[in-house]
Amino acid sequence: MDIQLSDHTLRHAAQTGGAAGFLQAVTSALQAEAGEEITAETLQRFTTEQLTLLAFAVLRREVGEGGFIQLIHNGYGAFFFRNPVARVFRDWDVRPLYKLLQGVRPLYGRYHEELTRDMDDDEFMALYESHPAFDAYDDAFIDEEDAYVEAVAAYVDAHIDDFVRVV
Repeated sequence: MDIQLSDHTLRHAAQTGGAAGFLQAVTSALQAEAGEEITAETLQRFTTEQLTLLAFAVLRREVGEGGFIQLIHNGYGAFFFRNPVARVFRDWDVRPLYKLLQGVRPLYGRYHEELTRDMDDDEFMALYESHPAFDAYDDAFIDEEDAYVEAVAAYVDAHIDDFVRVV
């Protein structure tokens, strides 16, 4: 897929927002093409690298807002834990994120049916009390998020042509 992004936009994003700004510029270009959702159609239209960057944005949003329970409840669990997303992060040399996702994988396997069933807000909030095993992973993600952003941004910058065409 030929997604174009201007060099000026990339440079400005990096200068004003650092690694996070740079990633946001690239991710925004991909999201505009994806229609903001990772769907079966999106999976077919994007490269593994592009999908993994989109997944990273979803991971940051979902875990940042409500932890891995929210990520799984909102239907992203299978994408992260039944696909090679974690392995791609390992290949990108973001090994701590790979290890974190590998740690969450068994919890997903054990609890995904319960976490993804239809429920009201009170039932959803009760999930946090009934599944404290996720807490350490949520905290670890938040504690290391800046390092993950830096590592992902470094990979994307070094392999920019795998994500967008800079014009």
